[in-house]
Amino acid sequence: MRVGVVGTSVGIGLYKRWVADINGFVPPAKADSPHHIAFPGFEAVFRTPWSVEPVVEIGVSELDISKSLRLSDRHMAIYETVSLYSNPIQKRLHEDDLQVDLWFVIIPEEVFLLGRPQSRVRRDEQIRTVSKMNSQLARKLRVQPSLFAEDMKAADIYEHDLDFHHQLKARLLSSKAVVQIVREPALATDQVDERTGLKRRMQDPATVAWNLCATAFFKAGGRPWKLAHVRERVCYIGLVFKKSRSGADSRNACCGAQMFLDSGDGLVFKGAMGPWYSPDTKEFHLTKDEAQRLVETVVRSYIEETGAPPNELFIHGRTRFNQEEWDGFRAAAPPATNVVCIRIRRTRDMKLFRDGTTPVLRGTMYRVNKKRALIWTMGYIPFLATYPGREVPNPLSIEVSQGEADIQAVAHDILRLTKLNFNACIYGDGLPVTLRFADAVGEILMAAPNDNTPPLPFRHYI
Repeated sequence: MRVGVVGTSVGIGLYKRWVADINGFVPPAKADSPHHIAFPGFEAVFRTPWSVEPVVEIGVSELDISKSLRLSDRHMAIYETVSLYSNPIQKRLHEDDLQVDLWFVIIPEEVFLLGRPQSRVRRDEQIRTVSKMNSQLARKLRVQPSLFAEDMKAADIYEHDLDFHHQLKARLLSSKAVVQIVREPALATDQVDERTGLKRRMQDPATVAWNLCATAFFKAGGRPWKLAHVRERVCYIGLVFKKSRSGADSRNACCGAQMFLDSGDGLVFKGAMGPWYSPDTKEFHLTKDEAQRLVETVVRSYIEETGAPPNELFIHGRTRFNQEEWDGFRAAAPPATNVVCIRIRRTRDMKLFRDGTTPVLRGTMYRVNKKRALIWTMGYIPFLATYPGREVPNPLSIEVSQGEADIQAVAHDILRLTKLNFNACIYGDGLPVTLRFADAVGEILMAAPNDNTPPLPFRHYI
């Protein structure tokens, strides 16, 4: 685990104390509760050491963070705050040969509070910015670019998202830096932050250790777990869409694809910007050419990864795929590859109840017809003797909208894909990984003007 850490002196200190803690035994919050499991220690779980001392340590001034966050121009405020973290990471990667598997970015609580799109700074705390550029002028320059390079450079700030988390990850994609952003109170689980007076109580220390260590191990290049039974030579694609924020055309959206192998490894591909959104139907659909181009890129990468084309290619989406998309997908796939389009959505079409005090079993399926079924991906888990939820679980509606496949085999695959959420230590998630992070990936794809983003592993986006 070659980890670099970026943060204030307080944040770096909290990081080192936390790493020291998770290298040892962390007791459960409740010893007699199936919801709470003790953490045995990082090396005991993942069989690799995690040194308390990071391979790279970069300090960030608290005063600089406070000043940049309070700039009156919110685009400039978030951009400058992100720069305090991204610039030294990029500089270190450019100048040093030292390899860093994962960058831990430790942020003070005020970055979380003031670094979001709806955040506002009190007027008496604002630092007035003097600039000829503003968001309105920047929007005009998107349609009619200026002849002056300095104008276009100044307008570039307004192409970036107002969310600190999304913008930081997006700006580091070109450097291929893998980042884990953590709030300072999340690492101070057993103490009150002397500076902010905050204490993270949403999760107990053992649960924080399980979740944060699992995602850190994954982002550093490891695989926390693997599925025991998988069907070989099967490729899964989840389509990603994100509407453009420019407002020039309400139909404009960015498309992308998440490819997952039967092993659980994944890549993210950025597609083209185009009129994929329909205000009338509230749905996203690709043209035949763009559908073909996107899937051709995915299949090419699959062959590079495995040495052979997939036997089956499952494309997951939230809407029914139309004939034009289907023609594009089929044209992109090798002749011997069986292509199947699956529509997956949450539904309340049916409620199931069991006798007794426990809800329906996870994995229960109701076959509606040969093309559609309801599957309960959340529910009671006998092996764990618990249901990780609070309300009566709702099923997923799965439908073969194009192609041919056995609906029971499709349901088995989707249930398996709910076990591949490496962003937290979760036995079974409610959504398959192909769609679980679609919105988050779309946000990061659009958070900065990265027009030539290469296919990158999934861990860069979560």
